[in-house]
Amino acid sequence: MLTVWGRRDAFNVQKVLWFIGELGLEHRHVPAGGDHGGLDDPEFRAMNPHGRVPVIDDGGTVVWESHTILRYLAARYGKGTYWSDDPGARSQAERWMDWSGTTLQPDFLTGVFWGFYRTPEDKRDTAAVAQKLARCAAHMQLLDRELATRPWLGGDSFGLADIPAGTNLFRYFGIPIERPSVPHVEAWYRRLQDRPAYREHVMLPFDHMFGRLAY
Repeated sequence: MLTVWGRRDAFNVQKVLWFIGELGLEHRHVPAGGDHGGLDDPEFRAMNPHGRVPVIDDGGTVVWESHTILRYLAARYGKGTYWSDDPGARSQAERWMDWSGTTLQPDFLTGVFWGFYRTPEDKRDTAAVAQKLARCAAHMQLLDRELATRPWLGGDSFGLADIPAGTNLFRYFGIPIERPSVPHVEAWYRRLQDRPAYREHVMLPFDHMFGRLAY
């Protein structure tokens, strides 16, 4: 059976569990990290020497790094729907996956969600947060222009492109920050909320994280 290690409220773990839900895969979840601990156990370090989640074990195949896990699951279980044998077709999704991981997520999750929401008010770097908020606004406006021409980030149907970027939206629209008008992003977010796997694995309470840097 497919086994997933990680905390359900961990951003990168949510991407993986969401996609597993979309694929309808039977799986076992093992809480790890944060209050659950276990990341320094020799057995876990043997799977991932970096001591980070998520990690999966799929019948003896161990994979870590969330976007690598998404690609692996798509290639193994989603051919024809989430994975194409044509490198050019795959690149249409993968470019957005990489952009989300290298640009959107650092600016929002690290810069804003951590820098503002998770940092106690007396410890916030307000100038740095303002800079990251402006960058996030630009990212969302870029996404809004892209989504003006299609319903999903990768094209006419839901796909891998939507998962890394779409995981940000529940927290982006759920914390008290200034946001630009992005009607096409908001419509995309509503479409994501219509998906049962998104509601189950991404739309989880995070208020316990407010003002809390450590677990």
